[in-house]
Amino acid sequence: MGGRSAEREVSLVTGRACANALREAGYEVVELDAGPDLSARLSEIKPDVCFNALHGRWGEDGCVQGMLEWLRLPYTHSGVLASALAMDKSRAKAAYRAAGIPVVESLLATKAEVMARHVMAPPYVAKPNAEGSSVGVYIVAKDANTPPRLGPEMPDEVMVEEYVPGRELTVSVLGNRAMCVTEIHTSGWYDYHAKYAPGGSTHSCPAVLPAEVAAAAQDYALRAHRALGCRGLSRSDFRWDDTRGLAGLFILETNTQPGMTPTSLSPEQAAAEGMSFPALCTWIVEDASCDR
Repeated sequence: MGGRSAEREVSLVTGRACANALREAGYEVVELDAGPDLSARLSEIKPDVCFNALHGRWGEDGCVQGMLEWLRLPYTHSGVLASALAMDKSRAKAAYRAAGIPVVESLLATKAEVMARHVMAPPYVAKPNAEGSSVGVYIVAKDANTPPRLGPEMPDEVMVEEYVPGRELTVSVLGNRAMCVTEIHTSGWYDYHAKYAPGGSTHSCPAVLPAEVAAAAQDYALRAHRALGCRGLSRSDFRWDDTRGLAGLFILETNTQPGMTPTSLSPEQAAAEGMSFPALCTWIVEDASCDR
């Protein structure tokens, strides 16, 4: 847990919550804040399983997964290729298209280009091509006269995509099963604060939706999980323009390391289906392996 990405603090909260749940389930748990000596520390500890509670770069993009494969330590969640694919939003979209999952129009541009002119007709969203947890997301309104002033957190490679109005939906996949659909309610964009701050958002779980939309979201989440090659637990996020019916449902991205904090969505969906938090963590641990 921890690490050095922009999502370090959230990862620490995830790690502590999962460690406590696993102890409750009867496991012996060592909490390890991932630093430059991670490989040496793991070689000393010699764990039976590494529970990957890292978020963001290095922990969610295939890097730590490759190290764990090299050390031959069984680990949780997705492997090297699926992690790298899902973190790269542009390449993930190519996999979605190939699997017949609807995506919004998008393009890649440099940070300088996005700040110099509208590279797409507003409204649109600008965000890092390879980050998570809504880090560095900018919404450009339809009547915006100038392009966005991107902050220092934005890397040089930026994804610009069509803004889809409507409702925020998400579906977790556990193994080969899509769980129920959650609708997320916020006063604005579902940004980093809304995701992790107490009271930042409220959830309807399961969401009150037309049956065909709920079924499609679950189908798309499962197809995305398989198209990317995910293992264990993943969560796919959607926007649904309810004025367009089923045609207004689009996948945004897939998280291979969903948050496991007190305000996180996947544990809430598991609970709605009768699986306690310790039971969910136990399932994830027992699913661990190398060569993922």
